[in-house]
Amino acid sequence: MALREILVLGIGSAMLVSCGSSEQPPVEQIVVKEPGAADPSNSASGAAEAGAEAGADLIAAGKAAFAVCSACHAVEAGERSAIGPNLYSIVGRAAGSVEGYSYSAAMAGSGLTWDAAELDAFIANPSAKVPGTSMSAGAVSDPERRAAIIAYLTSLAPE
Repeated sequence: MALREILVLGIGSAMLVSCGSSEQPPVEQIVVKEPGAADPSNSASGAAEAGAEAGADLIAAGKAAFAVCSACHAVEAGERSAIGPNLYSIVGRAAGSVEGYSYSAAMAGSGLTWDAAELDAFIANPSAKVPGTSMSAGAVSDPERRAAIIAYLTSLAPE
């Protein structure tokens, strides 16, 4: 099993264990280096690769954490909005601006532009960030889980 697969499984397992629970049991993570593989911490390119892998792992964890959100939100380009608006390319977009989606007056008039900080505050407590929003479910109290979801949403943009 490759190092990346082990890390993804470890993060994914931790995310699944923590889903719906405020108590997180300890999670052990064992990192096994492939025979003959270079130590990525010994070079600048290795550090860049490790950073890219960590980013990819965070996005994968975010995609897994977002699964519960997908009951209401689409994330594919051009896909119709569902109960909630399509979140494809949300970062940098004005709140309440998806064509054809009927937003609450509170969201439409919020004046927000979605960036990581605004998404973090909204996902943490939607009704506190935008009083009167119609998003009545979906608050994510765990900051690491929110960070993973935001990394995933940030990755959903045209290249």
